[in-house]
Amino acid sequence: MKLLLTTLLVLFNLTTFAQTNGFSGDYNRTLNTTENNMFDYKLTLNQDGTFLFHYYSKIKNGIPTEVNKYGKGKWTAKDNVISFSSNKQEDFDEKYTLDFNTSKARFVTKNPRDKSDRIIKTKLTFVESEIPWMQRLDVFKI
Repeated sequence: MKLLLTTLLVLFNLTTFAQTNGFSGDYNRTLNTTENNMFDYKLTLNQDGTFLFHYYSKIKNGIPTEVNKYGKGKWTAKDNVISFSSNKQEDFDEKYTLDFNTSKARFVTKNPRDKSDRIIKTKLTFVESEIPWMQRLDVFKI
């Protein structure tokens, strides 16, 4: 009986860890234009429920030509939707200025039952955000 109970507890812990582990990791997207402009998005979802975001742009004729923006806070997952939140007192300072409150992203991956040869990259698609350039942005898992 003790062995059965221990085995069930271990399996339960492994399944809950595996679900969180699927979302956490590094995501990236780099876009280059024909005018040699570059946009780079980096998102790190930590297993402890925190995230870090870095946006870098280099626009040839922009003022300023290079822009760095940062954001951080907490994330939670329900089904395949990841919700982001930032605490105004803890997560904002001179460096971290992006407000991820009300931002949501959908986790997209190939269904394990899909046995076809098509390749679907694991990604996050931002479906809601108060940051206008974040809406409909795809960042791919590294």
